[in-house]
Amino acid sequence: MNAVRVIPCLDVKDGRIVKGVNFVNLKDVRDPVAAAEAYCREGADELVFLDIFATLESRKTRFEWVKKVCEVVTVPFAVGGGIATLEDMQTLFDLGVNKVSVNTAAVKNPELIGEASGRFGRQKLVVAIDGRKNPPGSGLPRLEVVVKSGNEATGLNIVEWAKTAEKLGAGEILLTSKDADGTKAGYDLEMTRAVAEAVSVPVTASGGAGKLEHLYQAVTVGKASAVLAASIFHFGEVSIPEAKRYLKGKGIPIRI
Repeated sequence: MNAVRVIPCLDVKDGRIVKGVNFVNLKDVRDPVAAAEAYCREGADELVFLDIFATLESRKTRFEWVKKVCEVVTVPFAVGGGIATLEDMQTLFDLGVNKVSVNTAAVKNPELIGEASGRFGRQKLVVAIDGRKNPPGSGLPRLEVVVKSGNEATGLNIVEWAKTAEKLGAGEILLTSKDADGTKAGYDLEMTRAVAEAVSVPVTASGGAGKLEHLYQAVTVGKASAVLAASIFHFGEVSIPEAKRYLKGKGIPIRI
């Protein structure tokens, strides 16, 4: 097993870090630059910044806060939200961003994955997949892809979409359960494992982390290559060093 990455997720709205439950009821948390500095000091392996309203508001990621983060961050970081063209990606890379994350744009235009991978290299391309569970008999996939910050159903099966994204050139998958997001009840292990076992690229588990045990379950049961969390880190319930010590104590290889 490769070293498991521990990644804070920073959702950005109007230039501020926010956090909600099931993608709604957002609360202001802190300044993105201050958060980036703090998490880098604590030993985060990577950071993920998502401009969560960019697609809903039909706009690009606001570059002002990205520029400020680039000036202070000392670990690799990805930016997502409102990224729909190769030019958008190039602008972010020119600023100093290490990876870009595409979600809605990739579902609407799958060719974008191959074009981006071919131009920038698949190691710089994250395909983010937001998913939900549908009840039996609904006529919809049990594990369904949703887009536009979870507001629009697609009818796409999550596992099949993940396999397609990998085939087209995705370097990794960032998988978030809308149902589990912000609940602190644990990752959707069924969803995480189904995707992780279907693709060969790294899968990051996202949505639902509430305690240290959930991080361990994401790796051992969900087969995730990385664990991403927001609430427990933002509100000081778990620190990055604490998470790493716990995982290491459980025999999970982590980055020092």
